Amino acid sequence: MIRLPLLACLLLSASGLLAQEAKPAPKLPEKPSTNIAEALKVPRTKHSLPGPFPGKVVQVTDAKAMADRKPEPKVVKAMVEKGLQTLTGKNLKKSFELLFTKDDIVGIKVNPVGAGIISTHLEVVDALVDWLTSSGLPRKNIVIWDRFDYMLKDAGFTTERYPGIQIEGLQTMSEKAQEDVQAGRAGDDSAWMKDGHHVSEGNFDLDVFYWADVEAPKDKGYLNQHVFNGKHSYFGKLVTKKLTKIINVPVFKNTGNGVSMATKNLGYGSVCNTARLHQPLFFDVCTEVIAFPAIRDKLVLNVMDGLVGQFEGGPGPDANKQWVFNTLFFATDPFALDLTGHNLITAKRKEMGVKVNENPRFTEYLRYAERLGLGVADPAKIQVLRP
Repeated sequence: MIRLPLLACLLLSASGLLAQEAKPAPKLPEKPSTNIAEALKVPRTKHSLPGPFPGKVVQVTDAKAMADRKPEPKVVKAMVEKGLQTLTGKNLKKSFELLFTKDDIVGIKVNPVGAGIISTHLEVVDALVDWLTSSGLPRKNIVIWDRFDYMLKDAGFTTERYPGIQIEGLQTMSEKAQEDVQAGRAGDDSAWMKDGHHVSEGNFDLDVFYWADVEAPKDKGYLNQHVFNGKHSYFGKLVTKKLTKIINVPVFKNTGNGVSMATKNLGYGSVCNTARLHQPLFFDVCTEVIAFPAIRDKLVLNVMDGLVGQFEGGPGPDANKQWVFNTLFFATDPFALDLTGHNLITAKRKEMGVKVNENPRFTEYLRYAERLGLGVADPAKIQVLRP
């Protein structure tokens, strides 16, 4: 069930960005310093981005995928299998062997924001779990995860729904405490702070962080949502110490004139202390966080859930600005995938009469990723297959 007041608070950090997009884009201030150079010094592995299929995107559409806005499990499973085999050019077993071993700990990163409205559909995750387990991966080696634990539950990702599979949020956030902050009440610190520290501090790896020369607010409302303030955004220990491979399962929606798809699902979903980053670093966070080995060397597959799309009102859910798209996308290269999705969303926005700002700044983070060797953003080099 969606708790709109709390969700509004969670998305407040992006509101300045969206308001900024409604006017002609002013000259951007100089980009703050970050520690991206440290990430780039680390040698790459055979699994590093953009993976074995740079610039390749598979778009699978089936008009029967949704019935009364509910996914048809058998149709969705067939779409997943077709997409995987088209991407790799191999059967399901060999596709698995190309990307995983049976000893991997595989994290399926979902997007539960907007539960039941624009969140990752359970049926897509079901099909991926079936593929992994039928290929020999034990259920105990699968973790369905996101940044916030309560959102996973709200979106239906529970141990009851997925027996034998781990469900893990990087952090706990007290909904009551956040509602108290919104209402101007003092709230009960003990509900979410312990000895002056957030109860989730131990879930983050203090040795692995994205540093940006941007200070964060020091109020308790910010800490409740972001765990730490200061200039460090720490990666979750789940990502740095536990998972060996990641499947990214984002949704298909806009965020202003940009998109909240593959790269944002991980760029803002793998680290804490993020609200401070939206305005000064814009979408570059989505490139720079993913450039760190904890993501770059483990993200082997992206399956974008476009069964339903949202063309306006994002990154929050808006059921009145959605359409049934009946489509899934597959790629090892998240940046080529995002450019493909961006172009489709932009076309849909125009079709629906939305005033679109096509300033190149909204896709510059993708070209930045290409310069860093993380993916492909040149449209002439992106191949979209529609089996």
